[in-house]
Amino acid sequence: MGDNTLRFVRDGYLFGTRGFRAAGADSFRTRLLGRPVLVMRGAEAARFFYEGGRFRREGAMPRSVLTLLQDEGSLQSLEGRAHRCRKELFLGLLTGASGDALAARFGQELRRRAAVAGDRVVLLDVFHDVLTRTVTTWAGVPEDVADDLRRTGVLAQMVDAAGTVGPVNWAARARRARAERLIADAVDRERAHGTAPPGSPLAVVASYVEAGGPLPPEVAAVELLNLLRPTVAVGRYLTFAALALHRHRGWRDDLAGGDEAGVHWFAQEVRRFYPFFPVIGGRATQRLTWQGEPVEAGDWVLLDLYATTHDPALWDQPNRFLPQRFDGATVDRNALIPQGGGDYSDGHRCPGEPVTIDLLEVGTRMLTRELVYDVPEQDLRISLRTFPARPRSGFIVTGLRTTGRHVAERAVA
Repeated sequence: MGDNTLRFVRDGYLFGTRGFRAAGADSFRTRLLGRPVLVMRGAEAARFFYEGGRFRREGAMPRSVLTLLQDEGSLQSLEGRAHRCRKELFLGLLTGASGDALAARFGQELRRRAAVAGDRVVLLDVFHDVLTRTVTTWAGVPEDVADDLRRTGVLAQMVDAAGTVGPVNWAARARRARAERLIADAVDRERAHGTAPPGSPLAVVASYVEAGGPLPPEVAAVELLNLLRPTVAVGRYLTFAALALHRHRGWRDDLAGGDEAGVHWFAQEVRRFYPFFPVIGGRATQRLTWQGEPVEAGDWVLLDLYATTHDPALWDQPNRFLPQRFDGATVDRNALIPQGGGDYSDGHRCPGEPVTIDLLEVGTRMLTRELVYDVPEQDLRISLRTFPARPRSGFIVTGLRTTGRHVAERAVA
């Protein structure tokens, strides 16, 4: 079996889809980075991968990706009871009143930024800047550290460089290491002086006790970055939402008219349709069988997230943008998996998924009801060979301004 790493690079997000088509099945074996791997797609594959503790994350991602997106000692690297306990920490911060506060602050910050946007801006950059300001303030990050994170743009750079190798990746990893040191120092200061707002992520993580003691400052810093960086990464979804509104004017008109149910369908379809992270890896914890295929303990398995959210067995006309598909639909939690499958509490599904949806809904309401802008001619193509994907231009707009009409961040029931 030949190594297909170069084909993976060439095909990008479509690597798995083309492999499944060639195999005539929802799984196939190949070699990547010199290692044998089983690639899978579909809701049953996601259930097999995410539920039941069958796979661990350790050793399942290239270091170039792991260091930028999660790092060692983080929630995603833990298993079993340690993972469940740490997950409760994240769920407490990202859901309920705390998650609502993050989404509301985003609306406030986007409103302020639009008021001083200037004649010509790149929306992806605007969203990254606004989300950085939003999440550092919400998290209680000291102003000197927050200013550094904003000025350097390091939170967005971690995501931008995750799919690269060589000097670009190394430079981003060096900038991340510096950010970790700054945040670890902020944790030490918080433990010494307790100046962060009560209930803020910095205060909560700094005081969190695990296995009889507080997290080491460097691990606390990693986990705080794992709250900050993914929030900034939502800027890509928001940019895709703006692109979808531009290409589907009927939906823009409907949502501008106050269609609240449609806002949710639209946010979900943005997450399903547009490319985010292509695959997730795991290593088997025990000997398993998948559709008659033996999987030995330690074997490497990739679940294709993009192919699952575009699987014709799960989605009618999967390559069309159709928000109405979510009208009254009960969606299998292992079919819509851009941020993981399984359950939040005891699996590796992203605890930030609910607030991601909230941020998308806030952004969609503002883009259709409160913000005004023009879209000049530009290259809005999305290369499926570039990870993570984005419109090539970043989505340039001119004349960005507010109408002065403030929309509610959350619909009133």
